Amino acid sequence: MIFAHAGGMWRAGPELINILATVPPGDAVLLDLYETPVQVQPEQLRGLAMTRWQEQMTAWLTEHNELSDKR
Repeated sequence: MIFAHAGGMWRAGPELINILATVPPGDAVLLDLYETPVQVQPEQLRGLAMTRWQEQMTAWLTEHNELSDKR
């Protein structure tokens, strides 16, 4: 769930998505995983984070369902 964007490294998850939901539209400076300040477009970064998060959640659900069916 770690991905690169705008010169920073980000972890897709509820924390990042919620922070980005509260940032006003337009350029913003946020700290990435390595506490490096990065200028980003919050709407664009939020879209990427939500996509990555949903991909991972769907994969985990699929794996969980497959394991549940084997029990």
